[in-house]
Amino acid sequence: MGSSVVFQQCLISSLHYQQPNHQFGYGGATRASAAALEATTPASSSPASFPLLNPPAEPQDSPASQLELADPDFYRIGYVRNVRAYGVEFREGPDGFGVYASKDVEPLRRARVIMEIPLEVMLTISQKLPWMFFPDIIPLGHPIFDIINSTNPETDWDLRLACLLLYAFDRDDNFWQLYGDFLPSVEETTSLLLATEEDLSELQDQNLASKMREQRKRALEFWEKNWHSGVPLKIRRLAPDSERFIWAVSMAQSRCINLQVRIGALVQNANMFIPYADMLNHSFHPNCFFHWRFKDRMLEVMINAGQRIRKGDEMTINYMSRQNDILMQSYGFSSPVNPWDVIPFSGNAQIHLDSFLSVFNISGLPQEYYHNRRLSNDGDSFVDGAVIAAARTLPTWSDGDIPPIPSAERKAVKELQDECQQMLAEFPTTSVQDQEILDSMLEARKTHEVVVKYRLHKKLLIEKVIQALDIYQERILF
Repeated sequence: MGSSVVFQQCLISSLHYQQPNHQFGYGGATRASAAALEATTPASSSPASFPLLNPPAEPQDSPASQLELADPDFYRIGYVRNVRAYGVEFREGPDGFGVYASKDVEPLRRARVIMEIPLEVMLTISQKLPWMFFPDIIPLGHPIFDIINSTNPETDWDLRLACLLLYAFDRDDNFWQLYGDFLPSVEETTSLLLATEEDLSELQDQNLASKMREQRKRALEFWEKNWHSGVPLKIRRLAPDSERFIWAVSMAQSRCINLQVRIGALVQNANMFIPYADMLNHSFHPNCFFHWRFKDRMLEVMINAGQRIRKGDEMTINYMSRQNDILMQSYGFSSPVNPWDVIPFSGNAQIHLDSFLSVFNISGLPQEYYHNRRLSNDGDSFVDGAVIAAARTLPTWSDGDIPPIPSAERKAVKELQDECQQMLAEFPTTSVQDQEILDSMLEARKTHEVVVKYRLHKKLLIEKVIQALDIYQERILF
């Protein structure tokens, strides 16, 4: 597809199954027939006994109904092939756009498609030589081609994709000129690449702050090298200031996925910026996943098999099974119930692994731990991702079915709790103080807000581990 491709508008259509017309049974002669039938029916029978004679239930408000619907023009942009959405709608909430179910979906034995996104609307750049990008919108001889070509495909994928994204914004009659209005602005993005030095100092995590300074420096040096005063205007206008380029890099890092694509006989790993799919937010218990359809180069967003969806539920995917600091680096968010987060214990104390898992009804292998709720008769809601993270990160020992010696186990639990308390004491603020800071923020910068949340989530995880060790003592070491 060359530069002569003509922009075409397309309509994102939402398919809805035809609903039964309940009103048909309440109109005209049918209503009279129902009244006559009631007069000749024994008193023990009532309309309530016949579901078909009941009026339709009033629609219930869903959580998504409180959010603002996307602008109507949002549904009318496209490029060459249609983007299709089935039974979902895009709403704008406090954290940006999200994808929500517009109807109930009963669980099925196979996955169900809710979105189809063709390759033509994506920004795609391969990870290895011979490198290629798609759509083919850069004409031969354009300086941006040489800038992209000067990078390393395997290590500089975010810089390369940022250049392609900025060029797509500048090209007339291009899909991305319209879609760019639905990406977060510099003020709205949560990426730490755009965080101030003050924000980084408040992370209370020197390693993460140092990594983000290095990434920002790398992006800034690349911009200074290729956007100096001597470059042509058609390059300079793409990123007239460093903040614009760093914003594009943050979009590439936080909204792209890696997939294998096949063009002709060539199969390549590629970094892909996929519109609409990039609005699916993260969850450690997602209800959707991605599937690449090779035959017609289409990305499918699919509901998990056996998943029940209610109208208004948010559609989510799992970005990655990583720690909070990695999530902050790539996406600018963290979670207090991240089952993959870790606590850096340094002592020699260990508790019995099998006993700890049995107390909290945690089943599976270490990489597949989950809470077995069928074994919880009291409806215990204490176990969440933080407790599963504790099962992975606590120093443990296991020797088959040999029970732990109570006195030694109590000593180990006490040492682990003391080390957790020491970690909390080393933070300049407590979790209560961090929560008060968050509650007092009215119009704070997004980066400042996520920084405070990150350090709060670290403390909440440690506090949860302390509570879990208390419960472990009570239930096993009585």
